[in-house]
Amino acid sequence: MSESSLKEKTAKGLFWGGFSNGIQQLLNLGFGIVLARLLNASDYGMVGMLTIFSAIAAALQEGGFISALTNRKETCHRDYNAVFWFSTFCGITLYILLFFAAPLIADFYKTPELVPLSRLSFLGFVISSMSIAPRAYLFKHLKIKETTIISISSLVVSGIVGIVLAANGFAYWGIALQSISFVTMVTILNFYFSHWRPSFQFDFTPIKEMIGFSSKIIITNIFTIINNNLFSVLLGKFYSEREVGNFTQANKWNGMGHTLITGMINGIAQPVFTSVADDKARQLAVFRKLLRFTAFISFPAMLGLSLVSKELIVIAITEKWIASAYILQILCIWGAFIPIINLFSNLIISRGHSSIYMWSTISLSVLQLIAACAMHPYGLEWMLRVFVVINIGWLFVWFCFVRREIGLTLHSMLKDISPYLILSVALITVAYYATLPIESLYLSMVTKVVIVAGLYALTLWKQQSVIFRESIDFLLKRKKA
Repeated sequence: MSESSLKEKTAKGLFWGGFSNGIQQLLNLGFGIVLARLLNASDYGMVGMLTIFSAIAAALQEGGFISALTNRKETCHRDYNAVFWFSTFCGITLYILLFFAAPLIADFYKTPELVPLSRLSFLGFVISSMSIAPRAYLFKHLKIKETTIISISSLVVSGIVGIVLAANGFAYWGIALQSISFVTMVTILNFYFSHWRPSFQFDFTPIKEMIGFSSKIIITNIFTIINNNLFSVLLGKFYSEREVGNFTQANKWNGMGHTLITGMINGIAQPVFTSVADDKARQLAVFRKLLRFTAFISFPAMLGLSLVSKELIVIAITEKWIASAYILQILCIWGAFIPIINLFSNLIISRGHSSIYMWSTISLSVLQLIAACAMHPYGLEWMLRVFVVINIGWLFVWFCFVRREIGLTLHSMLKDISPYLILSVALITVAYYATLPIESLYLSMVTKVVIVAGLYALTLWKQQSVIFRESIDFLLKRKKA
């Protein structure tokens, strides 16, 4: 692929990825506000306790095959067909196991109501297992536009389902059914847009060829899920449903923020890195440009979200959720680094080193578990602080692997990300102190956003930031087109 062609394809991928995730997060925001006003922390806590089980089961039935298929030089119908049937069989098997394990899960949390709720919620990953092959097809071929339509349509349908059920008194059942309706729509639309259909030929030879790579992705994804949902489990075990609900709500808002950026980057990173894998110098140049773009977006967005977390939570979902605002402030600091860490891990996967990806994630998860248990007596706030410090520090572990692969130097990495980090922190500090006298939540929030966004854009324009100017030029070109 030529330089100009790769650049154009990457830019289009980022544009559609950004557009898709932007619309998705706006929809999530709108539906989330309505649901949070209709429901309480205990309702979210009930579903939050099950998140880790559903997520691990989903990782097992996905099997890392999307990444494995993307990394294969050539793919054919036989490859996708093998993944479809293998994933479907795994999904059904896992559901049966978790169906009978539901009473044990309820006993662990000492909440009997979780038995029927979990059996309903776990149906979601059985349905989702059937979408893995067509999803992999769309992802490998960079069908970002189609993926955008799938995500937005599914969010709209599931959001309406959730609101209608919550308004009619279904409480946490509404949240569970909202999730099931979402994965059902995603599965149907993936088949529609990929134009791929399974055949009744049960040849699992491609699975054997991919299992070495994909098995490491599975293990990695499981430990990533454990790491990301560690607090939901610990809080569910040691605290009340309300505290789990407050954390779940804060983590949801943090997730909406960093997912907007990681979703945009994930849509193109691995396929682009794989396309230039044979040329290390070119791959290094592509990586550094994506690194600068990620830092340019992530730091002001996520640190800015931390700055306005109190105003945002109270205005959007009322003061009954104020406890989650303070949790959100801490989580957003970690969230600012998630897209960057994600970019590093994508590079490692594109180089075919799923074992490095696996062991790095396992080590981080074990360290987090030890730290969380050690800090538990000191309360949630200290647990979160240590969690954030460890995760940010782990960026330098990922850096060591990337340096070995493509020759990225520490000086280059810091040069690429530190200007955006320093500028974001400085502007957020200015905005915080400048708005201290303002009593109105609405005015305070608007003023903070205007100060940070306005001065950030002005500074980068005056400093002739290449990433900033290229982003503006591309958007203006799209508008004219």
